[in-house]
Amino acid sequence: MCCCTETADEQAAPTMAAIESLYKSGKYVQVLDSIQSLRQNYPTAVETRKKALRYWQNASLKMAQKDIAHTDSALQSTIKRIDTETDRYTRNLLGVKRDSLKARYEAMCGVVRMIHIRMKQNK
Repeated sequence: MCCCTETADEQAAPTMAAIESLYKSGKYVQVLDSIQSLRQNYPTAVETRKKALRYWQNASLKMAQKDIAHTDSALQSTIKRIDTETDRYTRNLLGVKRDSLKARYEAMCGVVRMIHIRMKQNK
């Protein structure tokens, strides 16, 4: 007797192809959403899920790096404004904004470090 049913990995192949296409297009949020869907719909597609994990990590890394760049830009701009601001109240508000941006920057750098650690573990 021949078994003609597709394996879970074969069934998940079209979803994985869509994930790869989304990643190549730079649509990282959709990549993460699609991977979550893949995990729910194909829990036994082990090889496909392993492959998807690499895309998850890479998409998460790209998103975090983009966030760091935006945060750093806003932080540098805020620091420059503090130096030139003459109104004490506005300077204080800018100082609070600066501190918030620094905390976000450091947190996102921590996220990037953790993603790199996980990527090394999964090789």
